[in-house]
Amino acid sequence: MQTKQELLDYWKRTGYHFGQVLLDAFKNIERKQFVLTALQDQAYEDHALPIGHGQTISQPTTVMLMLQALEVKKNHVVLEIGAGSGYNAALLSQLCKKVYTIEIVKEAASFAQKNLCDAGIKNVNVIVGDGSKGLPGKALFDRIVMTAASPEVPRHLLDQLKDPGILVAPVGVGFTQEMIKMVKNKGNVNEEGLGFFSFVPLTGAYGSDKQQ
Repeated sequence: MQTKQELLDYWKRTGYHFGQVLLDAFKNIERKQFVLTALQDQAYEDHALPIGHGQTISQPTTVMLMLQALEVKKNHVVLEIGAGSGYNAALLSQLCKKVYTIEIVKEAASFAQKNLCDAGIKNVNVIVGDGSKGLPGKALFDRIVMTAASPEVPRHLLDQLKDPGILVAPVGVGFTQEMIKMVKNKGNVNEEGLGFFSFVPLTGAYGSDKQQ
């Protein structure tokens, strides 16, 4: 069983340079509150864990890399597509003003809502719905993060992103996908690859099985 401090030491030892604000958020939020009871002894192991209903909580390093790439600021409103267990949103709650997180699996959304409530987090709104459509009624967003993989980022999600703004998403099919950082600025969108990871596929109207 690895402890939170041992994971922090591992990041330092292996050269991961996460910002202090993000590290403080990681220290403040107990990951074991967002995993299944039977797996709490693995909460700080650096790998993904199942949370039921075909969903997972991503490995801690992947989560931190995604959130660092988002460059979130305290006054930002963030859209997360794929609430999972609520852990990503919990970390984001420490970094920004407001988080909207959409989860298509009703049971997972209920799990996320309970976990966030138990953690005393009040600036996250969990929505049961099709995250592949985004959340046009609350757009525009300062930042958008996708926690499920798609062959490409649906264009309408970029339309829901402020200019300037940043969207981070896993893109690709198969077991591994490339994490892409998309920076929107003055009408242009620049992409940067951040490495290869493994995510569950995006589902819904614009999910992986719907895109050509």
